[in-house]
This record gives sequence, structure tokens and C-alpha cells, in this order.
Amino acid sequence: MERQGYPTDLTDAEWELLAPHLPPASPRGRPRVHSYRVILNAIFYLVRGGCAWRLLPRDLPPWRTVYHYFRAWRDDGTWGQLNTALREQLRVRQGREAQPSAGIVDSQSVKTTGAGGPRGYDGGKKINGRKRHVLVDTQGLVLCATVHEANIADRDGIKLLLQEEATEGQPAIRERFPRLTHLWLDGGYNGAGRGKAWVEQALGWTVDIVKHPRRPRGVWAADDEVIDWAAIIPPPGFRGVLPRRWVVERTFAWLGQNRRLSKDFERLSTTGEALIYVAMTRLMVRRLARA
Repeated sequence: MERQGYPTDLTDAEWELLAPHLPPASPRGRPRVHSYRVILNAIFYLVRGGCAWRLLPRDLPPWRTVYHYFRAWRDDGTWGQLNTALREQLRVRQGREAQPSAGIVDSQSVKTTGAGGPRGYDGGKKINGRKRHVLVDTQGLVLCATVHEANIADRDGIKLLLQEEATEGQPAIRERFPRLTHLWLDGGYNGAGRGKAWVEQALGWTVDIVKHPRRPRGVWAADDEVIDWAAIIPPPGFRGVLPRRWVVERTFAWLGQNRRLSKDFERLSTTGEALIYVAMTRLMVRRLARA
């Protein structure tokens, strides 16, 4: 019986965009039984559907085979390279420079499960789990991402995201994004020598803190004075989005459409980071194919 396919499967146009960026097949060992295309279809199905590896449908490749490729591409940086290649291609298609000159940073606290691994308690969000810290461009496309314990404050977590020094297999942030010179952050990145101050001193970038409009807590007036409350208290209801901050919040919404990312089900933080790149890869290749 012919396989019917799933909504997450790659179309011919999408596969043509992804195929050139995948690692070549190894000349050693036995020939592959399953093509890269069906492997990617299985990974995209898992991320969007939110199932466990062992619960992949039988008409997809065996879960051990799918997980082998996912893990290998996680460890050698293939998922990050796919994200970079497609992002630059999409930016050029939109009439922009391939490398961004400005970005937005924010974090999202998510609960973890019994899988184990590092975790912490975020007292602000009342969540025991991890934080997804992302840097996005002005279009909301992920430039880099890291996953760490939720008890690490944003002003400290940004140092883990924006690696000042090169690490094994990963160049320094200024080498990865040579045109990037400006960031927008929220008020959680304020701190003496941390957050905003660290970015300006260590990286030499300019930083804008986007804050919520101030809300009056009280008004002093004389006994006979008439107060114009309409000029002081903002009207109820939706007050509008904050400049630039809404872009990264929309990116978190894009990630949230993938049920595997509704929580952090992973034991390793690097697996959570790879899943972010997988979700963005699927989103960007769809946009490129439709453009």
C-alpha cells in the first residue's frame, strides 16, 4: 500500500532547497537503506507532532535510525549550519543583507519532565525547568540559541548565549556575525557589570533597553484640585506591542507550534538547542519554497 504522507513531509521544492546543505554520505560502511529525505520527514514529524522517538509511525524509518542521524547532526553542528544557510538565503530573498546588523535577545522558561538533566527554579515565572535563550534578527529568525537552567538570570544567561571567546567547534559571536552591532533587550538585562553593561563592554555593541510604559501608582493633589484622570490613567484593554520586543515573542510563538517544544523533554541541553534549529529549519524552508 502506497504511503499517504504527512503534512510535515518535505515537498519536492523544499527538498531541493535542503539537499545541497546536508553532509555527504560516508564512503565507508554499508549503503544507506533510507534516504536523507525520509529521515528528515521523520524528524520533522516528531518535532511537530510531539511524540517520543519510539512512537514514530511504522511507515517511517525505524526510530533508532532516525535518532542516530538526529544525534549525529546535533553533535557535528549540522542543524545549526542548516539554520544559518537557510536564514541567509531567506534574508537575501527578502532584499536584505545576508548578515544582520541588529538583533533582539530574550529568554523563555519552560518546564522539564522526569527525563533528568540540568534544571533550576525560575522564581519570576514560578517554573522549575530550563530557559531557552535566543538571539533573533529583526525578522524573528533565530541567529543562535542556548538552553540552560531556569534559575540563571537573564543578565547572566546572555553571557552563555553570546560567547565572547571561541569554543571547540564554535567561533566567537563577533566572528559568526561580523555586521551585528546593536541589540534590543528588556529590563531583565540591567545590572552592574552584567547583561547590558557586559554586552557594551565585552562585545562593543550598542544596547537599547525596551521597557513597558510607566503606570502611575498614586496621584497627590490638593483637596480642592480637580484631577484629569483620563490624562493620567491609560485606557483599559490592549495597550499595543512593545517596539522590537514583539519580534522575539513571535519567534517563541513559532517554536510553540511544535508540540515537542511545549516542554523540555530532553536530558541534554544540546538536544533542546538542536530542536530549536530543527523547528526553524522547517519554517524557513517552507517560506523559501513558497517565495
